[in-house]
Amino acid sequence: MKILSNLTSTFPTFLLSGIPGLEPVHAWISVPFCCLYAIALSGNSMILFVIITQHSLHEPMYYFLSMLSAADLGLTISTMSTTLAILWFNAREISLDSCIIQMFFLHGFTVMESGVLVVMAFDRYVAICNPLRYTTLLTNSRIIQMGILIILRTLTLIVPLLLLFKPLYFCRANVLSHSYCYYPDVIKLACSDTRANNICGLIDLILTTGVDTPCIVLSYILIIRSVLSMASPKERHKVFSTCVSHIGAVAIFYIPMISLSLVHRYGQSAPKVVHSMMANIYLLLPPVLNPIIYSVKTKQIRKAILSLLLTK
Repeated sequence: MKILSNLTSTFPTFLLSGIPGLEPVHAWISVPFCCLYAIALSGNSMILFVIITQHSLHEPMYYFLSMLSAADLGLTISTMSTTLAILWFNAREISLDSCIIQMFFLHGFTVMESGVLVVMAFDRYVAICNPLRYTTLLTNSRIIQMGILIILRTLTLIVPLLLLFKPLYFCRANVLSHSYCYYPDVIKLACSDTRANNICGLIDLILTTGVDTPCIVLSYILIIRSVLSMASPKERHKVFSTCVSHIGAVAIFYIPMISLSLVHRYGQSAPKVVHSMMANIYLLLPPVLNPIIYSVKTKQIRKAILSLLLTK
């Protein structure tokens, strides 16, 4: 192929990958993918809509949930086009500029979702450990400031990382492991010096996962300590049940992300289909499951959605 024979380029075209070994049945595989994308798009859009339109949901907890749904929508849309294009039309080619744009949205919304999970943990901490100050600490203006800080942090971390891609030189067959551009997957194909990229990537990792995860863990240590100090077991169960949805969201976000990073770092000998499946789980699991978890476990969201559907 022309793209493979042109092995020296500063403006390369990459080849995305579908599901290795299952190329003949990509059209059939697209059916469950379409269903998952439909669930993610409709579920998160529904939650956003009910929070915006239902005045009873204009509270800090639900504002943060709307941020989470917006990030999940962004994650879904950022990779849906390339994934379905491969499964439907075997359209695998993507330019460096398009790849950088996709990585901006993909990793940007990932960093945003991580930040939202942190402020949601803070929301649960204040609600349980300091309930009398909840309304004074989490005012509308403060929530807006938190949202702006999440966006500014995302831009500050992601933009320099991706600008460092432009000078890179690629001199080998640029076949990527996934159906979308993923930073660790693309950077390993560069033939020029990537030390600056690696340092910037490490700093970004420390300032996102390295900061956000301990903050969430610390919040729950303080929450558990506060819950255990309550005398009534029934009251403990009632209070801790308000955290179940957030714990689920944290688990389905961080576990696939960490697993995919480990596969890229230590699983070079693993079958390519493992890389592909982990990559798809990492991106599809949170947007698909978060609306389901919050709809099932949060009574107010469930009532708002049912009332919206039944009034049609």
